[in-house]
Amino acid sequence: MKIIEKALEFETRKMRFPTTSDRIMAAREAKDLILSLNEVYKQNKDNNIMDIMKRLTAIKQRIERRLKGKPLTSS
Repeated sequence: MKIIEKALEFETRKMRFPTTSDRIMAAREAKDLILSLNEVYKQNKDNNIMDIMKRLTAIKQRIERRLKGKPLTSS
């Protein structure tokens, strides 16, 4: 299962993205991994795959939150 190995490697990679383009690429890679894992999960319903997808989703959400920046406050 190369997809699972890739997902675990992405998960353990350092999450330092100095530029916006790095963040965008990481978010896209996480999304691709999640969708690929979902296809595998549909076939064999392994709970370990679901756990990996949940962790990757959390990482992706953190990256996207950082991309959006802080919300502006109205005064």
